[in-house]
Amino acid sequence: MKIVQISDTHLSPSKTHFNDNWEPVARWIETVGADLVVHTGDLTIDGADQEEDIVFSMELMRKLSVPVLIVPGNHDVGHLPGSDQPVDAARLDRWRRLVGPDYWVSDHGNWRLIGLNSLLLGYGDEEEERQFQWLEQTLATRADRRVAIFAHKPLFVDEPLEGDTGYWSVKPQQRQRLYELMAENDVALHASGHLHWAWRGQHAGTDLLWAPPTSFIVDTLEREMPGERLVGAVLHHLEGSIDSEIVAIPGLTRYVIDPVIEEIYPRHARKLAEAAQ
Repeated sequence: MKIVQISDTHLSPSKTHFNDNWEPVARWIETVGADLVVHTGDLTIDGADQEEDIVFSMELMRKLSVPVLIVPGNHDVGHLPGSDQPVDAARLDRWRRLVGPDYWVSDHGNWRLIGLNSLLLGYGDEEEERQFQWLEQTLATRADRRVAIFAHKPLFVDEPLEGDTGYWSVKPQQRQRLYELMAENDVALHASGHLHWAWRGQHAGTDLLWAPPTSFIVDTLEREMPGERLVGAVLHHLEGSIDSEIVAIPGLTRYVIDPVIEEIYPRHARKLAEAAQ
């Protein structure tokens, strides 16, 4: 089975800065012979507040001839408590109405693919617990299938047992709970996006992968992270084992968000300016 993983497309009908990269991505998907596309979030520029961003982006996804499964990113459904756009019922309902489930399972031969909404992790509320209970049941009923998990946020940035990285990765308590479930159920892959860096690694027998964005890289606005700055996608070959290839897709423009951050994410730009003072 061949899966294309794309991430962080950041599409919008009004803020069109990165839309031109979608056509080369779609063309490449059609040529590589994929059985499935998995999008690991930040489908939109601002679907968390702008319904038209989700509608526009889904119109593009539905034009692909390959089935597409999508998990939400923070710019699609919101982020942590206390942020400018926290996850709430209205944002989740909008995603579920326009896109579909924010976490899901899809079986393909001897593989079980699981999509998680990593933006629920860190709330400690009923939504988070409901997803954990669903995940436990979904893993318990996998039979002899191997498991690949797809989510927006990575489990960690620098070290598997690092502290709270805030915006960047899953919080330590929820991360540990995921580690335990993954170890108990022979999870072969945890693939994510969010960081706008491409990286491959491993922890406790599970392959870890950060997909590159299709949209833009971040230059000096944020700190250096492991891996490589590039725009592209990932090809996952799932047979008895997993072979994952990070691909720099031909024809993509290597956009940099730094010069246009105030146009695209003015709230984030203001926070960066305040932090620098």
